[in-house]
Amino acid sequence: MVSTSTSTSTAHEALAQRRVLRTAIPGPRSLALAERRAVAVSAAVASTMPVYAARAGGGVVEDVDGNVLIDLGSGIAVTSVGNAAPRVVEAVRAQVEAFTHTCFMVTPYESYVAVAEELARLTPGDHAKRTALFTSGAEAVENAVKVARAATGRPAVVVVDHAYHGRTTLTMTMTAKVAPYKQGFGPFAPEVYRASASYPFRDGLTGEEALARTVATITTQVGAANVAAVVIEPIQGEGGFIVPAPGFLAGLARWCRDHGVLLVADEVQTGFARTGAMFACEHEGVVPDLVTMAKGIAGGLPLSAMTGRAELMDAVGPGGLGGTYGGNPLACAAALAALRTYEEDDLVGAARAIERLVLDRLRAAQAGDPRIGDVRGRGAMLAVEIVDPITGAPDAALTRAVAQAAHRAGVIVLTCGTDGNVLRLLPPLTIGPDLLAEGLDVVLDALAAQPG
Repeated sequence: MVSTSTSTSTAHEALAQRRVLRTAIPGPRSLALAERRAVAVSAAVASTMPVYAARAGGGVVEDVDGNVLIDLGSGIAVTSVGNAAPRVVEAVRAQVEAFTHTCFMVTPYESYVAVAEELARLTPGDHAKRTALFTSGAEAVENAVKVARAATGRPAVVVVDHAYHGRTTLTMTMTAKVAPYKQGFGPFAPEVYRASASYPFRDGLTGEEALARTVATITTQVGAANVAAVVIEPIQGEGGFIVPAPGFLAGLARWCRDHGVLLVADEVQTGFARTGAMFACEHEGVVPDLVTMAKGIAGGLPLSAMTGRAELMDAVGPGGLGGTYGGNPLACAAALAALRTYEEDDLVGAARAIERLVLDRLRAAQAGDPRIGDVRGRGAMLAVEIVDPITGAPDAALTRAVAQAAHRAGVIVLTCGTDGNVLRLLPPLTIGPDLLAEGLDVVLDALAAQPG
């Protein structure tokens, strides 16, 4: 049995913050559940980990066999305030006792309004703002496109290489990667166009050079006068945690403003302290016209949001935005508790501390291992790009092997990247430094143990 003790004041008190391996990964109960799953759940729904969760708290997940795993994934950047965060649990419990649903479009309630007020305060810019709430990131992005088209009267939407925006017909059209997100699901939505972006490790361009390339594509293939919005992740998520070269985002924002094009920042994965700022746009001094949010907004409950300039959000007629479950009262209660946690516990500062700890370790490892092609990211959104040491080509097989070895050793770590060759680190912002260091040790040891 492996056991390492550590704790933080924000950790879930009922679940000790330590890694414990009681069985092989997966254990017998997880294997039994996998057999039940095989006959009940669509094979199209895939899972990263071979274990089944029983409890989770702070920075760990306990499976049904009693193994306790270090969580470097946060449910894909969702449980940023820690799993089962105390404020979130108490807020949801109180709301369940009051009412679980009325539908804001039928009988509205204060918590929806309060979330909108908080998002107006927290999102970049001091202009008048309005918000609409939904349930998933894809819904928020799709509705941002609806607002952009209604407000500008233009049809075209521009997205970029390596983008990920969701799984609906429109948002999978906007997503760059075919497999598994788009394969066999066409035809796709019209009037969506793709341009290059900035990928410093691969293109070697400055921000200004990358911007010139992007603008040239838009100008020649779409025409600025036809573009309603450019939709972009300030740091690309599924595409590989790509941080654009300095100046690219700010230059793109200027180009949009000069041509009457709306800039939509997809902050679904980057939002809420994840990158060491409340929103990733803040690192570049960019104020988007519309911001889409989800994942870390509500401590694990399904909620998404679109916040934008008041005149744009009000350009859609009454009833044009909404949804039965959008802004569910349980999720709104959780969001208000999570937002309070981000600010009162200084999780922006915690993300920056995670960045310092992890980047130092990753860069030291990179210096001694040519298979680590790039180390990048901000805050607690960090990545290692794995390549062939001779050719520099993406090495998805090695990346997958490292992740699987870490899983067997009791650490949840995710992969990403258009070529599947990026290890991504998304720990809860509340994780203790000892637990984080141990999880990182496991991942780096897994890489070092791989041949080649």
